[in-house]
Amino acid sequence: MGALWGGRFEKSVGSFTQAFGASLQVDKSMYSQDIKGSLAHARMLCEKGIISKADFDKIEVGLVEIENQIAQGRFQFDINDEDIHMAIEKTLIKDVGVAGARLHTGRSRNDQVATDTRLHAKDLLNELLAQNCALRSVIYAKACDNFDVIMPGYTHLQHAQPVLFSHHMLAYFWMFTRDFTRLVAAFDAADANPLGSAALAGTTYPLDRHMTTELLGFDHPIPNSMDAVSDRDYLLDLEYACSVSMMHLSRLCEEIILWSTTEFGFVTLSDSFATGSSIMPQKKNPDFAELTRGKMGRVVGDLVALLVTMKSLPLAYNKDLQECKEGAMDAAKTLHDCMVCMEGMIESMELHVPEMRKSAGKGFTAATDVADYLAKKGMPFRQAHEVVGELVLYCEKHHKGLEDLTLDEFKQANELFEADIVSALDMETIVAARKTYGGTGYEAVKVQMKEAEAALNADKEKIGYDETATPVYKQ
Repeated sequence: MGALWGGRFEKSVGSFTQAFGASLQVDKSMYSQDIKGSLAHARMLCEKGIISKADFDKIEVGLVEIENQIAQGRFQFDINDEDIHMAIEKTLIKDVGVAGARLHTGRSRNDQVATDTRLHAKDLLNELLAQNCALRSVIYAKACDNFDVIMPGYTHLQHAQPVLFSHHMLAYFWMFTRDFTRLVAAFDAADANPLGSAALAGTTYPLDRHMTTELLGFDHPIPNSMDAVSDRDYLLDLEYACSVSMMHLSRLCEEIILWSTTEFGFVTLSDSFATGSSIMPQKKNPDFAELTRGKMGRVVGDLVALLVTMKSLPLAYNKDLQECKEGAMDAAKTLHDCMVCMEGMIESMELHVPEMRKSAGKGFTAATDVADYLAKKGMPFRQAHEVVGELVLYCEKHHKGLEDLTLDEFKQANELFEADIVSALDMETIVAARKTYGGTGYEAVKVQMKEAEAALNADKEKIGYDETATPVYKQ
């Protein structure tokens, strides 16, 4: 059998251009979505009296058999098959005869491809939403298990103020919570039915697009047929959501890489998430954190590639759009796998609490609290800032920390210092003092944890998250 569109042509395309124009290797993974769309279209055609019940029954039996064959690896793909849509339809016609040839009534490959791609995007996003919840669950649990661990907080990668490790980790929890929202938005963008738009202008057949919308689980039919077959904004939304989430993973990986160095010594990664050196026997390298960090470039590349592909495309369908699927699939798979990796890495990493606590006291992290001490005694904060800055300079010249200074040394800086300045230098006191909403104080973080738990539970309920599912990384 020649190409299903070959009636107008006297010659077939050459072997090179056939291979060049084919997308089968990419869109094979959409076989179940293609069959789902075809079954819905056939059922609607039957309901509208456009094809007979006998033809529908043959189409249904044939498509179900093809789906089983592909799922079981028994389906014979032809090297000349242009794409998954043509491969399935050609086999259906061979298996069930003329009934199979009626399946494409009132349908173009343009709206068929758009339907399959939207269904596939929704499936990919459902997987990403579930894995996002799994990752956030582990981050939240790690924060709870190490609630009162003190570590240095940084700005400009310089010691700034002591913070709770739980507070630090919850910052990432909220980043990934925003990612969940972006993934939901991408899902909603994909959740619209293009089927029935045909090539670009609709069709003369009395199709029921609302029926196929319901059968396929879409939210609504797309109101403009030209937009329906040419829109790929939902894939841009998917890839943008993936890119932002990969950026957040990259930031977290960078911190874990730093924390696992000898210089920091805050954490030790599980052997399952580290590798050794081929020449240096002592090495334990955070390769998987590094690889996750590096994969962000790949996902952002997928986004940029689609943006450039879509630039200047006139309405409606153009062959350029064949290039839209592979990047979206790659971005979704990459993000999913990186979240799985990070889930296991966070859950299994060992914290070195004494080292974190010791480091929190370095770098004059109590300086702001000393300035606040003076301000609370009536000194304008800008003046207090200058006084403490001079104290820090004094300490540096004398190789001391603020906690090493005597009361006399404090009083030499300013007479407002009293014996109670010692309590202002206590790490636990410094942390506890940050009581404002969103701060790192013990009580403030407890409030934050309750909100985080509520947000996570709400998102899990939204997607019907399965708490009993075995994490991929443990299988």
